[in-house]
Amino acid sequence: MLVDSHCHLDAAEFGDAASQLAQQAADNDVRWIVVPAVEAANFSSVKNLAANLPNCVYALGIHPLYVPQAAPEDLNRLREAVQLAMADERFVGVGEIGLDFFVPELTTDTMREKQTHFYVEQLKIAREFDLPVILHVRRSQDMLLKHLRRISVVGGIAHAFNGSEQQAQAFISLGFALGFGGAMTFTRALQIRRLATQLPLSAVVLETDAPDISPAWLHPGVNTPAQLPRIAAVLAELRGQPLAEIAAQTSNNVARVLPRLGNLMMQ
Repeated sequence: MLVDSHCHLDAAEFGDAASQLAQQAADNDVRWIVVPAVEAANFSSVKNLAANLPNCVYALGIHPLYVPQAAPEDLNRLREAVQLAMADERFVGVGEIGLDFFVPELTTDTMREKQTHFYVEQLKIAREFDLPVILHVRRSQDMLLKHLRRISVVGGIAHAFNGSEQQAQAFISLGFALGFGGAMTFTRALQIRRLATQLPLSAVVLETDAPDISPAWLHPGVNTPAQLPRIAAVLAELRGQPLAEIAAQTSNNVARVLPRLGNLMMQ
């Protein structure tokens, strides 16, 4: 069994094919798919998708790439949506949230301040409801960690991790697992492959980030959750461990850092 810990199955690139793609994933032993929201406008779509597809769960949050057009009241909408979602067993956490200091238009002083405000307020929501968070981490590791140390949450996933080993250990010490996916399949991705090999397997979760971060064999095509078994096979080869061991441990790791999904996995 495999778990895709990060997949935007409701993305426009997929049109109305979400059900078909989820079934393809299930046919390839992807038992669960975590679908994070990116803005207030798609809170209902990820919730409905998880309600209608047996192998999908969802998270609610405002992605840093969507912060420029987000309104202050969207944070209130998020808190209200989270409060309602607590009764839904398919709801697993707050995400996708974080900071992005890679996209040039997000690095102005004004946008850095707005991003940080949205990130901090969403951490507070996660803390209030004792929920894990799914983090967007792009050239922002140290700033993310700074606020996590100040606003303690129960952990979660640092998605598409591409920091240093020291930063990785800092996230791990705060209760986070680190997400590895398509980027790991490129031989030139030396730092990511080194981390995937050297970090304890207990700290690693697998993801596709579909439709984005296509693996080497698909690049630059559209990624799908059905690619997860081949991504897992790359990790198994890099680490010199059996694929079954990789699948079991990474799935257990998701269950640990996303306990509400863990409850479903035990049913």
